Amino acid sequence: MDAKERIEELRNSLNRHNHNYYVLNSPEISDKEFDMLLKELEQLEAAHPEFHDPLSPTQRVGSDLTKGFEHVVHDRPMMSLANTYSIEEVDEWAKRIDKSLEGEEYGIVGEMKFDGSSISLLYRHGRLVRAVTRGDGTQGDDVTANVKTIRSIPLQLLPGDWPVEFEIRGEILMPWEVFERLNAERAYNEEPLFANPRNAASGTLKMQDSREVAKRHLDARFYYLLSDNLPFDNHYENMLAAEHWGFKVSKAMTVLHGLKEIDEYIAYWDEHRKELPVATDGLVFKVNSLRQQLNLGYTAKSPRWAVAFKFNPERACTPLRFVSFETGRMGIVTPVANLEPVQLSGTIVKRASLHNDDIMQELDIHEGDSLYVEKAGEIIPQITGVDKSLRPAGARKIEFVKNCPECGTPLTRIYGEAAWCCPNKYGCPPQITGRIEHFCARRMMNIDGIGEETAELLYSAGLVSTISQLYDLTEDQLSGLDRIGPKTAQRIIKGIEDSKQVPFERVLYALSIPNVGETTAKRIARSVVSMERMQAMTLEELTAIPDVGPIIARNIYDFLREPVNEANIEALRRAGVQLEVSADKLAPSGDSLAGKSIVISGTFAHHSRDEYKEIIAAEGGKNVGSISKKTSFVLAGENMGPAKKEKCEQLGIPMVSEEEFLNMIGR
Repeated sequence: MDAKERIEELRNSLNRHNHNYYVLNSPEISDKEFDMLLKELEQLEAAHPEFHDPLSPTQRVGSDLTKGFEHVVHDRPMMSLANTYSIEEVDEWAKRIDKSLEGEEYGIVGEMKFDGSSISLLYRHGRLVRAVTRGDGTQGDDVTANVKTIRSIPLQLLPGDWPVEFEIRGEILMPWEVFERLNAERAYNEEPLFANPRNAASGTLKMQDSREVAKRHLDARFYYLLSDNLPFDNHYENMLAAEHWGFKVSKAMTVLHGLKEIDEYIAYWDEHRKELPVATDGLVFKVNSLRQQLNLGYTAKSPRWAVAFKFNPERACTPLRFVSFETGRMGIVTPVANLEPVQLSGTIVKRASLHNDDIMQELDIHEGDSLYVEKAGEIIPQITGVDKSLRPAGARKIEFVKNCPECGTPLTRIYGEAAWCCPNKYGCPPQITGRIEHFCARRMMNIDGIGEETAELLYSAGLVSTISQLYDLTEDQLSGLDRIGPKTAQRIIKGIEDSKQVPFERVLYALSIPNVGETTAKRIARSVVSMERMQAMTLEELTAIPDVGPIIARNIYDFLREPVNEANIEALRRAGVQLEVSADKLAPSGDSLAGKSIVISGTFAHHSRDEYKEIIAAEGGKNVGSISKKTSFVLAGENMGPAKKEKCEQLGIPMVSEEEFLNMIGR
């Protein structure tokens, strides 16, 4: 046997053993035997580079750093599913299907709703070509290099009647066992813990080093096949075919007939899902026939032929160990219940926010209490009550602290709110480091490499106590710090330099002005044009900016007159940070909506609501929040509220669809 034949034989053998081990859970050889075959293949490939194949089993270990992620437009949009939260709602959906199909017989496929990161895989001639995340549903990130490291995903399909080209969709998952081990390692290294397996899987999938992705042992489940040449005319048989080709398909998938079988399926999996090795957050029901799916069609955001059922959150009662009080970036002090560890929806819960003093008072928490905890959306733990029958005799009520737990400053109550705040804005460590972290975040200045830990490290080292000091950092200073090597230092300095091109509206958002969020910052930037103009404005002028009321105006006015902030802004100006709106953004793109007041309502397919607000402003129109006689028309998307529809009809206000609106403005 020559080298080429042996290489092909080894590749086919290793692909088959991979499938047996990771998909069928029935290995035929030991790990050692597998490793010996893999080593032989590596040696042969090294000796014969002319036979290199990027999909060889030897390539699953991952490659060097990738240079970011390319955006790829989906051939077919990855839509979301409509959610239901009760058996009755699922039954209502099934009745609508029955009515739409006018009594025609149909089957419903029930399957698990896996809680991971959505993925679309493209195969040609039985080989993996591309892997793309869901993204915004229209386009996603090309993560092919990372997906190739996931051993339960076939790079080369097993023999079968697969189409020449097809797309298969599924979820990238982190099994509970891997998730718990990863969080244990992160806790040992004092790194932030992942909140849930979905976040861990999603974060892993976006890592720049695919060798690190390989170490995370991700898994996958697949649930939908798309092609112009599918082997069967129904969803169920197509997924069984995909399973034969080498894909991991849920064993829970089954065909159901009638409401009784659907209800029984929900009842069964509501209990037995806890036995699964991966996270789930519900079930999905799909009309089986592809012809019937086509006839039922889609709304603007989801298929009519499918619906998701979300499980109710699990609830547990566990003893309270103590309540801690933690100061955040804006100085707000949050009480946190530290609990005896309890398993909930597959994860160990040890902490849950109590939010504020009012909620603490309402719950009436005492020392030694046993608290009811559940997960909102099966992700965020929250305290929902106290079992007072288990309260120890003479237990003392837990009171909210009077002084900042970090700097000792007496707390003040925010007017009209439930929150207590530390007023020592420029001397309280977590407020300082929180502003640094916020400033560097992706949607603000996008300075890669500076998160919570690095911000605290820079502050404790005496290098950065105000955001403008970031622009004085050098590679040598960073390289001398713990956990920051030369490459990381270079990446941070490059990110700081690149941030000088971030537009003014994002700079404004990055400054941590109280109550000035992303949308408000955009509105303010377009109105004031420059920081210099904004600093000169009176309180009355600030209040006159659209969407800026008296409270936000006062926050801006006071912020800009604080000596620390004045010096900070001046230093940012000297560093070259963008503190005015660029000329191209100031110029309106048209005047097709000049003088018109427009209300936006519903959901849209082509642009987000915020994007439509910007388009309206760019075309000379004005976006208003409520319908009145002065309203020119309503831009009406899917799921527009019935109350707004009724008001439009009463006042004779036109309702313009998304397509009509885009035609109106020539887009």
